[in-house]
Amino acid sequence: MELRTLRAFVEVVRQGGFSAAAKTLNATQPTISKSVKLIEDELGVPLLERLGHRSELTAAGDIVYRRALAMLAQRDDLIAELDELRGLKRGVLRLGLPPIGTSLLFAPLFAIYRSRYPGVDIRLNEHGSKRLEELVAAGELDLAAVLLPAGHDFDWQKVRDEPLMALMAPDHPCAGEEKVGLARLKTSPFILFESGFALNQVILDACGRHGFAPTVAARSSQIDFVIELAAAGLGVAFLPRLMAEQRANPGVRRVLLDEPGTEWRMVLAWRRGGYLSAAARAWLALAREQKTGA
Repeated sequence: MELRTLRAFVEVVRQGGFSAAAKTLNATQPTISKSVKLIEDELGVPLLERLGHRSELTAAGDIVYRRALAMLAQRDDLIAELDELRGLKRGVLRLGLPPIGTSLLFAPLFAIYRSRYPGVDIRLNEHGSKRLEELVAAGELDLAAVLLPAGHDFDWQKVRDEPLMALMAPDHPCAGEEKVGLARLKTSPFILFESGFALNQVILDACGRHGFAPTVAARSSQIDFVIELAAAGLGVAFLPRLMAEQRANPGVRRVLLDEPGTEWRMVLAWRRGGYLSAAARAWLALAREQKTGA
């Protein structure tokens, strides 16, 4: 069983079909089909069930897929470790960042990192925390900025802790207060981010501890749009204090969320026990340096 055939099989699963996988790998569809057939013949079990233009994993296929991800990640670790012989004159940093907080916390680091290591290619991936964790676990990212709590399969380095602010229209009953708890907001609709944003779960878990599930008026992945919805009186939105103050809006009142367990805790996470490249270690060192300098 060759790694290139495993790579073809993994891409068929990821892309949902042979044609899309062939396009991703710059190969022909018959080549991809042959690769998957070779694995099935060698193992003696079908890995995919063809349903029209779609392909679904069989039980055996699910096992092979998970094992293949681990094997390909180990192969990438091997290549990355060998590249260390060249030092940081060249290399790749595969970095995952979330949409919330990226510009404030990480944009300055990019400029410094680029000036110090101009030969390192930074490949940036932007997703919510949960998706970033999946990509790190699969070996597709070296590091990712995610919110705590992270899974047990990760090591991490602290970046920033921030309390949350409740954002609401000026005529909201709690708009004039300095602090507010979620119990006071239970009758107000909430404006949340799209699914996959860890901040949502922080809010929903805290509501659950008070015995209620909030009415969700809207969801968006755009911070500015969420703020405008709050200003329009559609509901209450929530942002880390750092971002809320940086995006001050005259039509919005910012009230500190006085709720234990809702702190926004950003960390840089990587696979526990996985190989951490010199490029990734340099990014972690720079993040520590800038935090200390602040």
